[in-house]
Amino acid sequence: MRTANPALNANTFAHVPAAASGQAMTIQGTVNRSFILLAILVVTANWVWGRVSAGMVPQGLILVGALGGFVVALVTVFKKDWATVTAPLYAALEGLFVGGISAVFEGMYPGIVIQAVGLTFGTLGALLLAYTSRLIPVTQNFRLGIVAATGGICLFYIVAWIMSFFGVQMPLLHDSGPLGIGLSVVIVVIAALNLVLDFDFIEHASERGLPKYMEWYAAFGLMVTLIWLYIEILRLLSKVRSRR
Repeated sequence: MRTANPALNANTFAHVPAAASGQAMTIQGTVNRSFILLAILVVTANWVWGRVSAGMVPQGLILVGALGGFVVALVTVFKKDWATVTAPLYAALEGLFVGGISAVFEGMYPGIVIQAVGLTFGTLGALLLAYTSRLIPVTQNFRLGIVAATGGICLFYIVAWIMSFFGVQMPLLHDSGPLGIGLSVVIVVIAALNLVLDFDFIEHASERGLPKYMEWYAAFGLMVTLIWLYIEILRLLSKVRSRR
């Protein structure tokens, strides 16, 4: 099993012992935990959104959410048995980031957030249906292709981040021209296909009878991909809207 998601990579479950009978991870349990994490994210995102509506600038909250979420994500990856606590904390912090970023984009392009949310969950539902119907065969070559593409995107973003300290903007990343939009479309597709790998990984992991806390960890990994997909869709829509 292999996935490009850093939280659900090929070695994620390698050293996790099987659970006792009746205390094992299940797909339904992971789904339930995912809904809980999503609800937490929505609550904190809505709180930040309300502060923006009241005329407050959310830069500090965005920074706290982004950096805090990154640190908690790293802790969760290395201490999987802490996921029952760290996964909800991650969702809460990412809610600050997502809510703040969403409010900024909504201020520039009214209506863009509801479009991004609809496309994100529409993509999630469509890919879940395609996966459960076996319309998308998750072969080893498919996995390797998505992993390689995701790694390339991560490297591209890291280089862009480093260059930004020197006042240099990576070409196409923020460009709203045809090539810039094309790049965003490619990134959105790769982010979406990571969901398929996550579904596959969670299904196989549940078959191994891993401990119950791994439901929280698997839900956390799925949230990582879902948040990435939403942000990339938001970026794509903003490029399209800026051309009008």
